[in-house]
Amino acid sequence: MLLSRSTTAARQIPPPPPPPLPAAATPYEPPKTGLLAQLPPSWVPYAELIRLDKPAGTYYLFLPCLFSTLLAAPLAAPMAAPTTVLGTSLLFFAGALIMRGAGCTINDLWDRNLDPHVTRTRLRPIARGAVTPFQALVFTGAQLFAGLAILLQFPLSCFFYATPSLLFVAAYPLAKRVTYYPQFVLGLTFSWGAIVGFPAVGVDLLSNGPALTAAACMYASNVAWTVLYDFIYAHMDARDDVKAGIKSIALAHDQSKQLLVGLAAVQISLLAAAGVTAGAGPAFFVGSCGGAAVTLGYMIKKVNLKSVKDCWWWFVNGCLLTGGAISAGLAVDYGLKYTQEADNKKTELVEG
Repeated sequence: MLLSRSTTAARQIPPPPPPPLPAAATPYEPPKTGLLAQLPPSWVPYAELIRLDKPAGTYYLFLPCLFSTLLAAPLAAPMAAPTTVLGTSLLFFAGALIMRGAGCTINDLWDRNLDPHVTRTRLRPIARGAVTPFQALVFTGAQLFAGLAILLQFPLSCFFYATPSLLFVAAYPLAKRVTYYPQFVLGLTFSWGAIVGFPAVGVDLLSNGPALTAAACMYASNVAWTVLYDFIYAHMDARDDVKAGIKSIALAHDQSKQLLVGLAAVQISLLAAAGVTAGAGPAFFVGSCGGAAVTLGYMIKKVNLKSVKDCWWWFVNGCLLTGGAISAGLAVDYGLKYTQEADNKKTELVEG
């Protein structure tokens, strides 16, 4: 009898309530300025869903593609022409824009029950009910088909190199629920372009050992960079993540600039290793590696991990500073090599 009563009582115990909504919640207001304000009202939720007004994520996804394209271009036989490098880079940017949007949509579908409890995300389209999960699912499919159309413009081998990245795209939102290091999974996802740039300009990784090693080092370098900048980004949500039960590296290593220094050292070391293996010249080591060291060092020194506003500023502008420095060094190195090869060909023609 006692056992029966206790069992009945246990069944009547209600489940624990969900985390409370953020305090001082302000209602949603449609955008009145900027790009989104120019769109038809029915388009705005979908533009918000893909973060069209926040392009930093697109840049972070695009930059590894650009890095690998510039690093691989001199290794192609014949060396990839500037028009090829430019066209490939533009295709990568279009793909980054589309696939970043698809990734954001997938992320918001996974987090539709968590986002309402985080101040920064509670007004996202799915969280506030402006887009239903079914509509978001259909929209995701459309984006993936558009991404496939872009991918098919590259050499066929790129399809086989790029497709596995979709596993990481789908896994990242789940990682936030099972590990304090989802940023590592994000790094595996966002850095994939550091591999695909090589076959995109005609460099066969499977038959070219130095190119394969360079691609692996560039990929690992970008993984470290992703963990670094997303560590800063994660501090914006640290308090709400605790309440909502979301795991993050910012909770495992609260305000640890030592970790940032370590990640920067790993990133720059692997970047240099990629350059050594690929036969990069002084412009790369001074511009890309040196520029990355200076910009990362300055950011780590200046960023206030306790300030949401400061973390956001450095997340956005760190992309332009460090990514710009690495890109510039690679571009100059490629330009010098291409010019030298063109001069050599002219000399051979004259002497021949």
